[in-house]
Amino acid sequence: MQFRFRGVVNYSLCFYMILFQTFAANQQVAIMEVITIDSQAYKELVSKINAIAKFVVDHQDDDTANPDEMWVDSYEVCTFLKISERTLQRLRSKRLISYSIISGKSYYTIAEIKRMLSEKRIRSTDECMNDLIKNHQLHAQQRRIIKTDK
Repeated sequence: MQFRFRGVVNYSLCFYMILFQTFAANQQVAIMEVITIDSQAYKELVSKINAIAKFVVDHQDDDTANPDEMWVDSYEVCTFLKISERTLQRLRSKRLISYSIISGKSYYTIAEIKRMLSEKRIRSTDECMNDLIKNHQLHAQQRRIIKTDK
């Protein structure tokens, strides 16, 4: 929220707290409390949040993470294992593979994909599986770099 006062921009951060109080006859009245801070305090708060975010990003060690715990989407699985989307759909509908749906996209763990390969429900090679893991890690690393650049 910006306020202009005599040509000076003042950034204010407002917090709204709504309290509901019940009176006789079951009527509710909303009471709102507005808390503002000046622009210097706001800028200091933002810089501290950015420093914390940078610290978290810098200290993430995805290299030591277990690749079996990574989640990959249907597109990556189909592309790198050279299988059709219908094959994954069939495995899902028969409840042979565990998956999660987030925002309309299906995600699978690498461990679950490896299990499907070992049970020979998916026909692919170990080389394709290694390509899937490697390319997913590269893609995740690129996304992390883009986020830190913003």
